[in-house]
Amino acid sequence: MKVRLGFVAMTLRLENCSPSKTITLKNLEKISGYEHRIGRLTAIAKENLENTLRILRANQYDRIQVYRFTSKLIPLCTHPQFRTWNYCEVLSRELKAVGDFVKEHKMRVSMHPDHFTLLNSPNPDVLQASILDLEYHTNVLEAMGLDSDTKIVLHVGGKYNQRVEALERFKSQFLHLPERIKSRITVENDDRSFTAAEVLKFCKDIKAPMVFDLHHHQVLHQGEDVSDLWPEICATWENTGLPPKVHLSSPRDDQNPRYHADFIDADAAVDFLNIIRPFDKDIDFMIEAKQKDMALIRLSQDLKARGFTMNGLAEFIL
Repeated sequence: MKVRLGFVAMTLRLENCSPSKTITLKNLEKISGYEHRIGRLTAIAKENLENTLRILRANQYDRIQVYRFTSKLIPLCTHPQFRTWNYCEVLSRELKAVGDFVKEHKMRVSMHPDHFTLLNSPNPDVLQASILDLEYHTNVLEAMGLDSDTKIVLHVGGKYNQRVEALERFKSQFLHLPERIKSRITVENDDRSFTAAEVLKFCKDIKAPMVFDLHHHQVLHQGEDVSDLWPEICATWENTGLPPKVHLSSPRDDQNPRYHADFIDADAAVDFLNIIRPFDKDIDFMIEAKQKDMALIRLSQDLKARGFTMNGLAEFIL
């Protein structure tokens, strides 16, 4: 059973390497002329993509094979003022370079739209903006040359005081998405609205892989046992050829159990590994911690101290 560790977007081990640089619309409007504004956005996006490639190179050096791209690679491209900007064509060289590196080194990468991307929103404007955002994410991944194995992670969204209706709205909108978007979507349990058991049932219904968030499950559940859920979660990934993915984070403290801590509680991670070990399924952990790649390094060290034999920083056999 192979276990790999990955992290989200930002790096703390490289200086001046943000992949998420942006500009506010207010500041952009201080630049005179549409073409000059597009030029500024293009320059920022190029820097973001170049920094993403720097991060991937560092990951390859450290043998970190799992990584999540930031959703902020190309700023403001979904804003109504810039809908005619053909960002994938303008940035084709930089996007292809990132995708080529990912493919060459057989990395597993993904994207996770922000919380405002809500397929189950009853607000037509929010829904339309959400679909445009999913198109953006898909456009970027396609321009990188990455196939549908490169997934986009979504939450179901809010309950809107109508739990069943909220699930049905997501299902209806999901089924109407173009196949190029739909084939990339995975669904994650959250810590406020929909439990892991509910999302698992839903994923089986819409035939989408489920990303299991252990921290969210600890915050929101109805007494379900992870050992009962796990084989069915794994089954949602069977047709993808990919290992199941788990989001791994730790609560900041008892007063703020929903907020992510700087680092990962290694004992809690080991407890989960001991639960799923008998199922003997490869797994990828996406670490969601404030200290980003440094949290991965700390967890790797903590696991090694607990007797795990690490293959580099981010892989071990359980």
